Amino acid sequence: MSRLRPGWAVVLLLAGCARKAVAPLPVPANLSPATAREAADWAATTRPAGHRDLRFRWSFEDQDGATMSGRGRARIAGPDSVRFDVVGPLGGGRAAAFVVGDSGYWAEPEEEVRKLVPDYPLFWAMLGSALPPARGAGVRRFSDSALTAWQFALAQDTLEYVQLLSGTRKFLLEVRRRGRPLGRVETQLRPDGWPARARLFIIAPPSRLDLTFTEHALATPFDADTWVRPAGARR
Repeated sequence: MSRLRPGWAVVLLLAGCARKAVAPLPVPANLSPATAREAADWAATTRPAGHRDLRFRWSFEDQDGATMSGRGRARIAGPDSVRFDVVGPLGGGRAAAFVVGDSGYWAEPEEEVRKLVPDYPLFWAMLGSALPPARGAGVRRFSDSALTAWQFALAQDTLEYVQLLSGTRKFLLEVRRRGRPLGRVETQLRPDGWPARARLFIIAPPSRLDLTFTEHALATPFDADTWVRPAGARR
């Protein structure tokens, strides 16, 4: 495989208030120029077709070492729409969002959803999916039998995707915004390509979100009210 370029080490406050470094993203040094159309075609191969209903357990740890956990559900209408719900212990701490591509139509409560997942590409990467590059972004890529890597760069924003194709299949994303690291996703995929577990690291303030997927089902089209903001939610 090609020589890997140096990556940035993500330092997070984890359990027990110990600081640990995340391994650099395995992006090769010799990425080659590619077109936005090629990148969009690749991204489309990572997104689900039809309707899928995923259930998961989640846990969240903030910069002070405080933890929360619960269960959740992602109802996906391929290729790019998802209703995402989480609930804490004993039915408390509910939050939900409706996302289409790189746009959030609503989130309730917004501050809680933003705390869990502050960036749409990171959100989709936890489900094992990539978004196409933004209009005007420069695109570079690399592919061999072991991995596929893509870099999308626009001004000071950079997204780097890696698909590990040998051994345990993984889908990775590292995001920089305004030149600074924002977050990193590591999603382990099942042999059928559906997500098995995902971990999101946020840099500042440091936090970690883990999803463990427990149920995967093909679904019939969801009811229209699935996409409607919950009644009584704040506007």
